Amino acid sequence: MVYRAVSIHTVAAKQLSYDAYRNGVVLTTDQAPTWLKRPDINSTKSAFMEQTVVSMACTGNAYWLITRNDRGVSNLEVLNPLDVLIHTDARGNIAKFSYQGRDYSPNDIQHLQLLRVPGTPYGLGPIQAAQAELRGAIDTRDYAGNWFTGSGVPVGGYLGTDQSLNPELAQQTREAWTAATANRDGVPVLGNGVKFVQTFLTPADAMWLEAQKFNVTQAARLFGVPASLMLASSEGSPQTYQNVSQEWIGYVRFSLMQYLIEIEDAFSQLLPRGTDAHFNVEALLRSDTLTRYQTYQLATGDKPWLLPSEVRAIEGYPSLAGVDDAPTPTPPKDNTP
Repeated sequence: MVYRAVSIHTVAAKQLSYDAYRNGVVLTTDQAPTWLKRPDINSTKSAFMEQTVVSMACTGNAYWLITRNDRGVSNLEVLNPLDVLIHTDARGNIAKFSYQGRDYSPNDIQHLQLLRVPGTPYGLGPIQAAQAELRGAIDTRDYAGNWFTGSGVPVGGYLGTDQSLNPELAQQTREAWTAATANRDGVPVLGNGVKFVQTFLTPADAMWLEAQKFNVTQAARLFGVPASLMLASSEGSPQTYQNVSQEWIGYVRFSLMQYLIEIEDAFSQLLPRGTDAHFNVEALLRSDTLTRYQTYQLATGDKPWLLPSEVRAIEGYPSLAGVDDAPTPTPPKDNTP
């Protein structure tokens, strides 16, 4: 369930594009720095984004090793966050980073934090913040997996009686039952009031499905992922198309943006002064086709606030000459005899 939650964040971030802005104007491909299009020359842009989001989701921290040339930043490499050690001075400021036996200055490492906690240089991630809850989920999974072999509860049933049996008689009864049941044609004969008591346990009870279902919902809350995306249902809330659409919009705004804003700020710090990076999240916030078209009809209607060319640009269609020209009104016909 943790893997599923982390993968949802990474897949969402990987499919988003981002642009560099200067004074509110998008820079063209030729104007933007080369490294922004492909931060790590040894990897793809989607892999770079995936490693960054996974680092923050799993540890609360991500680290980019910066390579510079005479023109500025030339390459960014995502480091394994488990191998990075932060050293601070007496005032708590970061003095250096250590990675695989080498020391780096703060100018060589771009540090991203998912949730900042005062008094510590490390960011806080969901796994670190809720270790007790995740350990409980692991215990439930292991107990369910080991129930049939390690629980000590007899599977199928047991022999019981309300009379007193000495160890010798109990052993004889057990051996007689075992010998008879081992042969399908055998008929066990019991005495001393011994009866076979059958135990019933449903598959749901045996695998602790209710507890594991709760753990999935708990993980969805922990990582800020809608239950529908975790392939789980929420009790008491019917899953309609409208509800799911609103969940996804809320997910982008209040969960995924926690990662995206941190990455945007990190990119912006490495860009030239006055240049900022921003993700294009409109694709994830889009509503269904019918709702969009109805909105466009209102936006370009009698009191328009959007031009038809702007609507085409939002939908990703090429521009057309004359598409913004207002139609010539047709005068009413004179039907006077």
